[in-house]
Amino acid sequence: MKVTLSLEKTQSKDVSIVVDALRASATMTTAFNNFKKVIPSFTPEEARKIAKTENAVLAGERLGKKLDGFQIGNSPEKVENYKTDKDTLVLTTTNGTRIMEAMNSTVLIGSFINGKAVAKKAVEIATTHIDLVMAGRKHNFALEDYLACGEILYWIKKELKSTDEISEYAIGSILASRDEENFKESILNTHSSQILKKLGHTEDITYCMQKNITNNVVMYKNNKLELI
Repeated sequence: MKVTLSLEKTQSKDVSIVVDALRASATMTTAFNNFKKVIPSFTPEEARKIAKTENAVLAGERLGKKLDGFQIGNSPEKVENYKTDKDTLVLTTTNGTRIMEAMNSTVLIGSFINGKAVAKKAVEIATTHIDLVMAGRKHNFALEDYLACGEILYWIKKELKSTDEISEYAIGSILASRDEENFKESILNTHSSQILKKLGHTEDITYCMQKNITNNVVMYKNNKLELI
């Protein structure tokens, strides 16, 4: 099995794991604890139209800020605990939802909170190539995504029991993610975290940093997210 690590665009036509550690991946993953149906949208305008058609709750942000007229921002805890009788959520985010659109592979959603579970599922369904795809920030490398990929790759390596086909870039992220002493401090000081702190979202950072707290694995298919 070939295992690689990429930024924004996948190298694989087999299985790709999209990772937007702060916060879209965690929000998508926990959303299924509260909603039966989750629809990602690539623009706020599209999200509003879908929400009207589907009678859905609107969640989303741009540059960390909740969008005007949306019930929730891109917050995993708020999405999970939002009180509503609606069973559908429409979600649009700056990075995480954007990069899924062009992928020609089986797309899974990965994060710290489901790293072990998504790794196991990826190995189970892949036949030739798993690519971890970092969402990044404004088309640039984001350290939190690199570390979250390292967490997932650690468990992929355990499942495969071999590193022969894992790229050295991917192995580097595994090594970085295992440094527990510096893990929290590193993420709390990333550019993304600094912005979220200024916007009052420190609790979301704390939530997203938790490792393996859920077995939820989400797939993006036919313009929708589904629990598998």
